Amino acid sequence: MKAKVILFSGKSDEINNFLNKFYSTKSDHGDSTSWQKEFPNPVEITEFIAAFADNSNSFDLTMWVSLDKDVFIKISPSNSEHIIKYLFERYPY
Repeated sequence: MKAKVILFSGKSDEINNFLNKFYSTKSDHGDSTSWQKEFPNPVEITEFIAAFADNSNSFDLTMWVSLDKDVFIKISPSNSEHIIKYLFERYPY
């Protein structure tokens, strides 16, 4: 299964602002209040989680990740380091 990252926001342009900062490009991901992306290698989401945790005070976002079918984990600044460590332990390649 591919790892999935889902972002939610109450502000229509907040996800765009975060993604543009994360990817260092100017692109339009729509005015949606939700966004999701699948990652073939689950370890790739560690950078995304770290960026989310580091910028949690700057953006009004909620992040969820899914590593297993129908199981979602809410990411917060307080659990982000534990989730990142878990990802490297579970997927050591």
